[in-house]
Amino acid sequence: MSTSPRPALPIDEAAEVVDRILDEVCRAVVGKREVIRLILSGLIADGHVLLDDLPGLAKTLTARSIATVAGLDFSRVQFTPDVLPADITGSLVLDVATQRPEFRPGPVFTNLLLADEVNRAPAKTQAALLEAMQERQVTADGVAQGLPRPFLVIATQNPIESEGTYPLPEAQLDRFLLRTTMGYPSAEDEVTILTDRIERRRDEVTLEPACDADTFMAVQRSLEQVHVDRRLLEYCVELVRATRSESQLSVGSSPRGTLALVKLTRASALFAGRDHVGPDDIRSMAVPALAHRVVLSDEAWARGADPEEVVRRAVDRVPVPQTT
Repeated sequence: MSTSPRPALPIDEAAEVVDRILDEVCRAVVGKREVIRLILSGLIADGHVLLDDLPGLAKTLTARSIATVAGLDFSRVQFTPDVLPADITGSLVLDVATQRPEFRPGPVFTNLLLADEVNRAPAKTQAALLEAMQERQVTADGVAQGLPRPFLVIATQNPIESEGTYPLPEAQLDRFLLRTTMGYPSAEDEVTILTDRIERRRDEVTLEPACDADTFMAVQRSLEQVHVDRRLLEYCVELVRATRSESQLSVGSSPRGTLALVKLTRASALFAGRDHVGPDDIRSMAVPALAHRVVLSDEAWARGADPEEVVRRAVDRVPVPQTT
């Protein structure tokens, strides 16, 4: 028997839930509070997150910890060049007992999917995953199969190895709400990681759930209560338009980037327990929301320009509106 979804939480209650999730995840992933906050903001905004970073920097640990603490079902797919679309979406198989075809769901039938090294999957497999991300369903033999809610993806890429990889096209990168990196821990944080490991006498950190999946979705619905003043909506548009006129970019962000920026700014305000967005929310989310949606000009690419720095300079040139 199905039950109606839990209604949106009040902003203050939603902020308490996300703070509990953040605090608990940070017990396992040391020294990365701001990055985890950004990732959680993307997930709360019902978007997918791309982590583009080196091996061994806790990308998998972060995804698994968030799923555990948020009460979400979790699946992980290690992408390789021989992974087929049906390996992740599922397929029809013959049931020996009934002699009838039966759909066997793949790992995408979960709440939080870790798509590890997604750039190692061939183009057809990447397209199948991106379609599932966008449509929240897969199709088998012409029949649509809806995915569980929430359905969220954290995908990873390893930037230092290009052999046997299939870089995601810009149109597919645009499907991710944000892209960020984990980065190396500080020396102090790395010592803390070692000290904690020795003290608990095992590799794994035991985490406690801070909520269940229904509560997490109620937090997601709370975003609709966060107000964005028209002047700040215009500011978001101006930031995105600035990427379209930037000389070092051959392609600027699309309107999907504007929508992503607004979603993330509302999540940022919710984290702070506010029912309205401020200019600082927008500026803090501009680069993660927009930098993977632009294409460097040939000259800028040849000079080794960083898209994040280019977008950051474009953002800095736009005057911040005055709000009361």
